[in-house]
Amino acid sequence: MKILLIEDDLDLGNGVRIALSDQGMDVVWVRQLTDAEAHLLTGGCDLVLLDLNLPDGDGLQLLARLRRERQSLPVLILSARDALNDRLRGLDTGADDYLVKPFELAELLSRVRALARRSYGFDGETLELRGIVLHVPTRRVTVHGKPVDLTASEYELLKTLLMRADRVVTRRSLEEQALPGSQAIASNSLDVHMANLRRKIGEGYVRTVRGVGYVIDQKEPSR
Repeated sequence: MKILLIEDDLDLGNGVRIALSDQGMDVVWVRQLTDAEAHLLTGGCDLVLLDLNLPDGDGLQLLARLRRERQSLPVLILSARDALNDRLRGLDTGADDYLVKPFELAELLSRVRALARRSYGFDGETLELRGIVLHVPTRRVTVHGKPVDLTASEYELLKTLLMRADRVVTRRSLEEQALPGSQAIASNSLDVHMANLRRKIGEGYVRTVRGVGYVIDQKEPSR
């Protein structure tokens, strides 16, 4: 998972970053709202950890904008505001969870995993969506029970899209995560791999968002 950590406290931010990284998560840590907004414009994260008291504003302002523009991006608030009204306000603004500081890192990791399962249907080993089953430990993929033989790049493309179902994944992000350096240089390399992936898993799964990237919808598009 790619996680955007928005936290201005140096010690806490560094501790959370290390704990998440040790679990194999890709963490981008910023300390101001302006930097967070710039990163979110790229669409390159799967979950947001949001402090509320930031040097250049209130994190709730960012949360409100996120819910207007990107309804389904999971957000976990990390805040020292522990009053019931503060927690209710955070959840009512659109947070998926609220964790009061100080907290144990083990609890934070547990809540992050729970949000991942809830939002992406990922239990740590298996991704399932509309008949596609991807088993991470064995790299085995089936579609409606039938095995599908994917190349390494096709597998990584599919896994990335499934992990971010309903979210557009930019071409750049897909190239960075799924294609080795020499392949990514070729301008049409991603398109070739994506065409092969579509052919193998069947039409109706991967949708092109012109000029941006690709997305797999959790619900089958209406016909």
